Amino acid sequence: MSNIRNFCIIAHIDHGKSTLADRFLEITNTVSSREMKNQLLDNMDLERERGITIKLQPVRMKYGDYILNLIDTPGHMDFSYEVSRSIACVEGAILVVDATKGIQAQTLVNLRFVQEQNLTIVPVINKVDLQTADVEKTKEEIVNLIHCNPDDIIGISAKTGLNVEKLLNQVIEKIPAPEINFSKNRALIFDSVYDEYKGIISYVRVFEGSFKRGDKIKFLGTEKTSDVLEVGCFKIKHEKTDELKSGEIGYIITGERDLRSVRVGDTISSILETNEPLPGYKIVKPMVFAGVYSKGGDNYEELRDAVEKLKLNDSSIEIQKDSSLVFGFGFRCGFLGLLHLDIFLQRLRREYDLDLVVTIPSVAYKAYLKNEMIHKFKGDILKDSAGSYIQLTKPAELEEQFINFIEEPIVKMDIVTPSEYIGSVMGLATDRRGVYINTEYLDKDLVVLQYEIPLTPILVDFYDKLKSVSRGYASLNYEFVRYERVDLVRLDIYIADELIEPLSSFVYKDEAYRVGRSIVDRLKETISRQQFVVKIQASIGSKVIAAERLSALRKDVTAKLYGGDVSRKKKLLAKQKEGKKRMQSTGRVELPQDVYLSVLKRD
Repeated sequence: MSNIRNFCIIAHIDHGKSTLADRFLEITNTVSSREMKNQLLDNMDLERERGITIKLQPVRMKYGDYILNLIDTPGHMDFSYEVSRSIACVEGAILVVDATKGIQAQTLVNLRFVQEQNLTIVPVINKVDLQTADVEKTKEEIVNLIHCNPDDIIGISAKTGLNVEKLLNQVIEKIPAPEINFSKNRALIFDSVYDEYKGIISYVRVFEGSFKRGDKIKFLGTEKTSDVLEVGCFKIKHEKTDELKSGEIGYIITGERDLRSVRVGDTISSILETNEPLPGYKIVKPMVFAGVYSKGGDNYEELRDAVEKLKLNDSSIEIQKDSSLVFGFGFRCGFLGLLHLDIFLQRLRREYDLDLVVTIPSVAYKAYLKNEMIHKFKGDILKDSAGSYIQLTKPAELEEQFINFIEEPIVKMDIVTPSEYIGSVMGLATDRRGVYINTEYLDKDLVVLQYEIPLTPILVDFYDKLKSVSRGYASLNYEFVRYERVDLVRLDIYIADELIEPLSSFVYKDEAYRVGRSIVDRLKETISRQQFVVKIQASIGSKVIAAERLSALRKDVTAKLYGGDVSRKKKLLAKQKEGKKRMQSTGRVELPQDVYLSVLKRD
């Protein structure tokens, strides 16, 4: 087994990972020229449309006498959990840096994952053939970052194939072969997918022993037992093999169809052995929550099945059943970021043909209960060193009579920016309640600004604003560090005297009036006029802090009059006025999805 090399490719988004993987597939003749296409390992239409990798994708290549198991990984910070899963299964990583952009934020994060696992790093500078490439500057940044020998850094062009074969040889030479152990049987599940015909397919790295058809196995986390029906490896499609041995990456099919019985990160073991679970990858907690419902309240069963199937190969999503007076039954879902949420919704719509309604995203707060109210509270209560608390993910759960104080999530944010934009970037971070920590120079022109900042103010449009103030050059990454006490209030929105629960939100007390006024003004511009006057109000408790009125559409009821006494005209107008008054007391306003999205914007 000394001829096996397990490795992944890590980089910031759009630095050329998928293109490099394409060249590897061509050089190793894993695919024919007729089958070859750009982003071959990106299976979803969404990945091709957006030019990004969303799902990790394993593939086995044969190069000379060597078997190369590659895992292509995403580059966006919302999918860093995919990178951590890949890193748990390999011995080395190719670190790709764009010669035209240099080190960026996600490069730093992925590198930290690799260093924590003590993987061998093969540094690479991509796009060296472009006129805008600054190879020497990028090389200096890499040397300062990982303290390697400059001569060890390979300059390539993944698009043209320049030096890619040399890179493959470096992978074989530098990345160690996997350790082989046949004392017992254990494999780590790093991903899984659902097949309508075969059931759940578990993607595994075999660390000890071997697995073959007919073996009786158990999933240690769920204590589910089963028989192995098929094992195999990853070519472009699944390829059945006789056995998966220690050091190999492949798949195991048991025919299992219960979506709750197989967990990503779980350990598969022989049913005859008593084994401890393998140390998996870092478990990432969702930070952004939103309600997902089928439009009109229909298709709940279809929505449930679709959500569970997507949850199967995305262990970072947190799913809880939920209900709303407005939307009916649905799910409260937790995500790593807004892009993660967006991709999840797009997959539900495209792959399962569902018509969805989504509530305003919010973060997860800790609401600590008053000691004298704990026994009266009905709901799930958690505990830590600060006391008993509940997790708040939607404003409707905030019952102030039970709450002593609230804590919000604080993240550590790294912003990589050219030094000329330091002032603008720091101004933006400070405006969003950021606390400055440190400045680190990667070279004389490139800096890393470190802040601790609440997650809420950067949730929606901070990335866009950052790109704007830095002319597109800055990049960012953040990770959770702790919870911190905050003065928070629930802002309710009433339209036509009806509480619109999905528009309620948590806001800082000192920003409540400004936010309320902004939402009311935006709703006035977005909501269509009705046959009656529509009142739009923002309130905290029973106190209205901002209000607007949307004037009624008016039909000219006197148009049919062609003469006669003026009293006839007055009579018709009075009748119209009375009708609009009745409509105002009983009428409801149907809100399109873009109304909910408009509330997300920040001034």
